[in-house]
Amino acid sequence: MEFITDILYWITTGLLVPVIVTLMLLFLRALMLVGGFFGQYVAVKKSGGHTPLGLAYIDKMGKTNGDMAEARRLLAQFEMAADKELASSKMLSKLGPMLGLMGTLIPMGPALAGLSSGDIESMARNMQVAFATTVTGLVAAAIGYVTQQTKQRWYMKDLMELEFMSESTPGANNDNNKSR
Repeated sequence: MEFITDILYWITTGLLVPVIVTLMLLFLRALMLVGGFFGQYVAVKKSGGHTPLGLAYIDKMGKTNGDMAEARRLLAQFEMAADKELASSKMLSKLGPMLGLMGTLIPMGPALAGLSSGDIESMARNMQVAFATTVTGLVAAAIGYVTQQTKQRWYMKDLMELEFMSESTPGANNDNNKSR
């Protein structure tokens, strides 16, 4: 049994460095996301509440000339593009807490071992790593969550506008009546 627990200990301690490196990369990604989000926020305010992605699809929707199949295709493309735009925010909001928790729990074993052997310096160093990884993961997750929620509202507004345009184009009512 001791052999199995030793293997688990080696695996978990071996994961500490990759977890810390990944958390640092997530944190850098979160900082880049904040910069891009600020630029998008300014663009949304200037455009009267539409995202640059939404404006591009609104322009395309205006050129469908009542072709409902094309309008439906554009709606589906917009939804896919908006989901792609949300991917980084979703990833940060989910991976941040996971990796932060891993980065917290992994050094807790050595910290408790240091405490039991009286090595306070080792315990303090491991606790410092544990707290730093928790905070880093939570900050990345918070940035991801806030940007995801805000962007989702923006994209929903754009989607409502696109759906309205597709239903109010000439020929849209005729296409709806045919399916009845």
